[in-house]
Amino acid sequence: MIDNYFLESKFKYLGKDLIAVLLDQSVIKQFPIHMELVREGQYVKFIPIVLKGLIKVFTQFEEKELLLYYIKPEQSCIMSFSSCMNNDKSKIVAITEEKSTVLLIPSEKIAKWVIEYPQINRLFYQQYDLRYLELIDTIHQMLYYKLDKRLLDYLSEKVKVTGKNPIKISHKEIANDLGTAREVVSRLVKKLEKQNILKQYHDSIEIF
Repeated sequence: MIDNYFLESKFKYLGKDLIAVLLDQSVIKQFPIHMELVREGQYVKFIPIVLKGLIKVFTQFEEKELLLYYIKPEQSCIMSFSSCMNNDKSKIVAITEEKSTVLLIPSEKIAKWVIEYPQINRLFYQQYDLRYLELIDTIHQMLYYKLDKRLLDYLSEKVKVTGKNPIKISHKEIANDLGTAREVVSRLVKKLEKQNILKQYHDSIEIF
């Protein structure tokens, strides 16, 4: 059950007054797996805070997808926050990676709340810092790592964030997230399997 006690235990730094306001004026919803929460090109109506589950955030260009980050429990979507504060259309797509419980903060309240309850800024500052570090790491990998190393790191991170091994995933999804072709991923997965680094099944991959 999501109540004041639950939120206070997870977001103590927000303070009891803000948590009470969040519970009163926000919406808590459960979403099934693969549910689109934010669509590219639409105005952001809610800013999500994940309470349980996992959300995948990515961008699209010429029918290709590029993974940006995952929103884990106690995290929010900094791109949605940015679009909201700038009254701009969303530049990302957000889809549930697994069944998720999400606190949906109405976007029209945010500008007022960052002034009335400045502690809420801490949540979004944390997200800026986290995503910036992830961006630096991604650029580093693209510059200095070969694709097979990036693939293995991607799969290892997938195991870490989902807590599942094997992970249910297709070569096409991996290719989309890494910005490469499915055929390239299939070749690299076979190569890593021959090296006994992983094992692939008909719909999943296991990391050793």
